[in-house]
Amino acid sequence: MSSLITYAYLAAAVLFVVALKSLASPRTARKGNLIGAVGMLIAIVATLVARDEAGLKTFVQGHGWTFIIVGAVVGSLIGAYLAVTVKMTAMPQMVAMFNGFGGLASGLVVFAEIWRKQSHFFTELETHPEAITLAVTVGISTLIGWVTFTGSVIAFAKLQEFVISGKPLTFPLQKITNFGAIILIVALIVVWGFVPEQRWLIVPVALMSAAFGVMFVIPIGGADMPVVISLLNSYSGLAACATGFVLKNPGLIIAGSLVGASGIVLTRLMCHAMNRSLANVLFAAVGSTVAEIDTERQKNVKRYSAEDGAMVLADAQSVVFVPGYGLAVAQAQHILKELADLLEARGTTVKYGIHPVAGRMPGHMNVLLAEADVPYEQLCDLETINPEFEQTDAVLTIGANDVINPAARTDPNSPIAGMPILDVDKARTVMIMKRSLSPGSRESTTTCSTTTKP
Repeated sequence: MSSLITYAYLAAAVLFVVALKSLASPRTARKGNLIGAVGMLIAIVATLVARDEAGLKTFVQGHGWTFIIVGAVVGSLIGAYLAVTVKMTAMPQMVAMFNGFGGLASGLVVFAEIWRKQSHFFTELETHPEAITLAVTVGISTLIGWVTFTGSVIAFAKLQEFVISGKPLTFPLQKITNFGAIILIVALIVVWGFVPEQRWLIVPVALMSAAFGVMFVIPIGGADMPVVISLLNSYSGLAACATGFVLKNPGLIIAGSLVGASGIVLTRLMCHAMNRSLANVLFAAVGSTVAEIDTERQKNVKRYSAEDGAMVLADAQSVVFVPGYGLAVAQAQHILKELADLLEARGTTVKYGIHPVAGRMPGHMNVLLAEADVPYEQLCDLETINPEFEQTDAVLTIGANDVINPAARTDPNSPIAGMPILDVDKARTVMIMKRSLSPGSRESTTTCSTTTKP
């Protein structure tokens, strides 16, 4: 039976890898999601069989199966309800909370494991030569799990604009306080490694880790939430991986490692898309001060009526739509798809330019447009679409002025200086739709204007 369990974990690991590969493309993402779910089901069944095989009969003879079945049913109902009711604009908030619950689960499981009466794990802590390693692993799982949970809650609150519209919150000596807190947490974990029988030490580790999670995310601005979400996703995987070592569960170790590694890679890609280091995102508190508007550099905006815009699009042979979070807020993806269909019926070539940080989470725009049945081949990333703008007749941006702002190229003092942008200003005609004429949400010092090249 033990060999079958090993093969089951191996099969689950293969399915996880295939799922991640499939999730890399919008065309295969749904299939990848299903493959990952099947892999997780196999891993869960293998874990339950392994527990029974290990002789933990009290789990089966007691109420263990009842709790599992009830939990699975309740969780499935909640998940189905959220899948049906949560709007696409609220998807980043939901993902943030998913990350948080993953970290919370890891923290609670480890906490329950070391406090369970007659625990085989606690016995090992007192007598096994590797007690120090096990205690440190428990401490790491607790640290990452609770930081992920409270950090994700704050990220949710910022995205939902419960915390001062997502602006960074800072206080004097904040960085020193954060550094001191993490040093104290690590010191407690090390001390516990030498006296693992003192189980109560896990309580201050958990409480301080939860507090650190709050202080960790509060100074990060709403514009940097895509990076924070991907980083917290990585943390939830690392917490699960550490918990897997505590429980000696290969499936949890593999799944946690994959999530942690993929989250780190995605975080790096998001930082590259903004031309900023991870340290700058986490500690610079970008957005805590509002840049002064340089009125001398302001340009007159040429206002387009609906009829003017229709004439420009009707005369264009090639059109590129650039969607942003404003499109998501307006729920305009379906109307945009109808407009694209009308243009294509006239023989116009239509494409969509997707910036990596458009929206509030990685891939937000891709999912939003896929909901409106936009063909995958029309979705172009920044590297693909930028060389085509010079031959593009018309560009229509919808709530995305921050990722097209030329100040990233021309103003070295701009907060977005050096950030790769969509070069829409090279197109023949650019029309910008936004709710106001204020600077972009990334606190740029110049506004974008509507231009038409001869």
